[in-house]
Amino acid sequence: MSTKITAVSSLKEGSYIIIDGEPCKIIKIEKSKPGKHGAAKAHIVAVGVFDGAKRSIIKPVDAKVEVPIINKKSAQVISVNPLMLMDLETYETFEVTPPDEEDVRSKLKEGVEVEYWEVAGKRKIMRVK
Repeated sequence: MSTKITAVSSLKEGSYIIIDGEPCKIIKIEKSKPGKHGAAKAHIVAVGVFDGAKRSIIKPVDAKVEVPIINKKSAQVISVNPLMLMDLETYETFEVTPPDEEDVRSKLKEGVEVEYWEVAGKRKIMRVK
C-alpha cells in the first residue's frame, strides 16, 4: 500500500486518511483545546472511498497518521458487462467493480473515457469525462 505519514494537525476537511486499513475522505474534523493534563485532540470523521462506510477516530493533534497516495488516471471503457477498462497510458486492461454512484454508472458505455483512482492497490471509477 502506498502511503505517506503526516501529522494530524496538517489534515483538513476534504483530504484523505487511512482508517482501519481503508482509504477515507475526511468530512469533518474538530480540534479541541489542550487541557490541563493533556495535548489537544482531533476528532476526525471520514467516509470510506471504496465502501462508503463512515469511520471516526480521535487522535492527539501531534500524532502521525497514514495518508493514502492517490493515483488519478484515465482509462477507456472496453466492455460494460463485465466492466473492463484500458489504461490510456500503459494500455493495460483490467476489470473493475461498477461504481455505486448512479449518475456515474448510467454514463458508462463502450468507448467512453473515465477517470479512475488507484488507491492502496484498489481501483475505482470516479467520473466520466
